[in-house]
Amino acid sequence: MSKTPASHDPSGLKSVHKTVAVLECFSRLERSLSVAEVAKKTGLPKTTTHRILTTLREVGYVEQEREREHYRLGIRLFELGNVVLDSMDLPREAAPFVERLIQLSGEGSHLCVFDGAQAVVIQHRDPDGGTGNRVTTIHAAPAHCTGVGKAALAFQPEETITRIIQAGLQRYTRTTITEPDALRAELTQIRGQGYAIDNSEHEAGLGCVAAPIRNAAGDVFAAISVSGPQVRMTEDRIPSLAELVMDIAEKISRRLGYAGSS
Repeated sequence: MSKTPASHDPSGLKSVHKTVAVLECFSRLERSLSVAEVAKKTGLPKTTTHRILTTLREVGYVEQEREREHYRLGIRLFELGNVVLDSMDLPREAAPFVERLIQLSGEGSHLCVFDGAQAVVIQHRDPDGGTGNRVTTIHAAPAHCTGVGKAALAFQPEETITRIIQAGLQRYTRTTITEPDALRAELTQIRGQGYAIDNSEHEAGLGCVAAPIRNAAGDVFAAISVSGPQVRMTEDRIPSLAELVMDIAEKISRRLGYAGSS
């Protein structure tokens, strides 16, 4: 009797899901976790959690701290992240336009892709004498309270927006939008005007203006922003910054194959 192929093995798929669930427990706010903390977050038994963490440690995807029973993500994941960046067209095609955005605005910039739940920032550029410093650090930003997150989220299917709302709209600052109706209203406004504003909603004192980036099929899968201290991102400056960032986002989209709306 022939064996069931591994790709159709339900137990194998369950193991993969469990492993991914363990990895997704770690974040910028929770960089180090114990077995008990991971087990609580995933709902897995401690023995299963320990087994998964041990396997991940053996292959370099997590590291165990020497002085206590805590784990953190391993350097191997960083290496894989760089492979992902190198294989993506977006960072390469966007590079000259990001540089132009920084030069014209005198502010920093964030380039992100939307992963279905969060805005994954793949490039952060800070201005430095008008030329910009490249900082490549992959990290996730909330979709409901960042400029790039809202610029991408506004153009997603309704079920995606609903899922993010149901997951909870965490408050980060006093201006964070935490009411579902208020967020939906803002997303409608973003679709109409073509850009999003972050009014210190994720980080106090930081403001930004962001616009969506489309792929060849016309789907919004990424976003770009111009960002800086709130004292410089004033209300009377928003229109010119919005026009600039939308123009840059449009140029990047066309470099990726987007032909424009009919």
